[in-house]
Formats: sequence, C-alpha cells, structure tokens
Amino acid sequence: MDSQTVATLATIQQFNDAFNRHDVDAVMALMTDDCVFENTYPPPDGERSVGQAAVRGCWEQLFSASPQAIFEWEEIFACADRGVVRWLYRWDGAHGAGHVRGVDVMRVRDGKVAEKFSYVKG
Repeated sequence: MDSQTVATLATIQQFNDAFNRHDVDAVMALMTDDCVFENTYPPPDGERSVGQAAVRGCWEQLFSASPQAIFEWEEIFACADRGVVRWLYRWDGAHGAGHVRGVDVMRVRDGKVAEKFSYVKG
C-alpha cells in the first residue's frame, strides 16, 4: 500500500473516531478550510455545505438532535487521496430509535478531509 493511501486511511479513521465522540472541534480540525459536505436530506440529492462555518453547523445540528447517535464503520478502504466508508448509523432521539445504512465518499488533502459526500440506502 502506498504512503498516500496509508495517510488517507489514518485521517479517515481519526475523523471517524472524533465523529463518534461527537467532538465537533476535533472533527473540524480534521477538515480543510474549504471543506465540502453533502448530506443525505432532503431526498433525492441532500444539501451541500461549503466551508468550516457551514459544515460545523451541520455537525452541531446532527449531534444536538441525536446525542446518542453512533456510526458503526462496516468497511473502510482508500486509494491515494480517496476513501470510502460503508457505515451503519444508529440513533435514539426525541422521535424514536432507528438505523440506516449508507456510504461516505471522501477526499483527503494534506492530512485533512476536503470532501465528505454521504449517501444512504433506501
């Protein structure tokens, strides 16, 4: 495995760990200033957020709405600066408990996540 792929996997793992701690500061420290996040709602295309402030707002809203939520990483792989994470998202919030499966397509630049595009099954 080449060194860029190894570095990409390490960054994604650090990002995932911070995400499951609901540590917005740590998550944002692992994202570029010009980061892009495309979420899964509303269907069919979700919403696109660009930049630290906008993406931070997405994470704060998610963690506030579902403080017990957790992502279970089912598979992670990378090639060069691209990574894919297949996940199971579980929540238990004000509107009940549930889960959904999905995938993130990510791009890492200089040790930080530059893009995180999320897709859900179903």
